[in-house]
Amino acid sequence: MHPAALPADELLKQTRETRTRRGGPGGQHRNKTETAVVLVHGPTGVSAEGSERRSQAENRRVALKRLRLRLALAHREPAGMQMSECWRSRVRGRHVVISASHEEYPTLVAEALDHLQAHGFEIPTTADKLGVTGTQLVGLFRKDPAAWVTLNKHRHALGLPTLT
Repeated sequence: MHPAALPADELLKQTRETRTRRGGPGGQHRNKTETAVVLVHGPTGVSAEGSERRSQAENRRVALKRLRLRLALAHREPAGMQMSECWRSRVRGRHVVISASHEEYPTLVAEALDHLQAHGFEIPTTADKLGVTGTQLVGLFRKDPAAWVTLNKHRHALGLPTLT
């Protein structure tokens, strides 16, 4: 299972959490307490930070969400032959139905990238294997700027044209 797909409690068990102070807006208590949270995933070294909220709990939630997306973009797992249950639950009539803010978005991006890697980042072949249209597969990445850049970096590295 891809780390981005792990339940929050399991993923947090694999991370090292650091609390620190950060500057910026947030009122008079902003720099008096360590509300910023930095999470580092032990097995991969991928990290993410949440510091824009005044609450440490809220910053932990933001950092965890960012960590999931960064893991999805940076860490590759061998693609299975079958689509995951998460993927199947989000595909309706060859369309991927999900918002970039949904907690399962990083899981879908990770699975799509794993399948794309297995198929040489060829959009039509991968989309067909995942049961969606090529437009829908590309649209999944367009929902998040970092995901879009990552997809195009992989394609460029293989000599494939960047998507616009």
